[in-house]
Amino acid sequence: MKHVLTATVAAVVLLSACSDKPQEMGGGVRQDTAAFNGTQTPFVASGWKQGDKTSWEQQLRVRTQIGQNEYSKAK
Repeated sequence: MKHVLTATVAAVVLLSACSDKPQEMGGGVRQDTAAFNGTQTPFVASGWKQGDKTSWEQQLRVRTQIGQNEYSKAK
């Protein structure tokens, strides 16, 4: 009797690991807006104004030159 109970508990534990929770896209992120419109949060790079396309392009140029340009890092 004890072995049957142990086997049943083990089977339930093992089978519960096989279940998969549904993965649905949350409503928090909108993908249909332009990137320069921003996220409407205060956590943005300094010098960038949300909703201003030229400011967005300038910020991308600065990021490219400072953070992603290996030649400027090597100097």
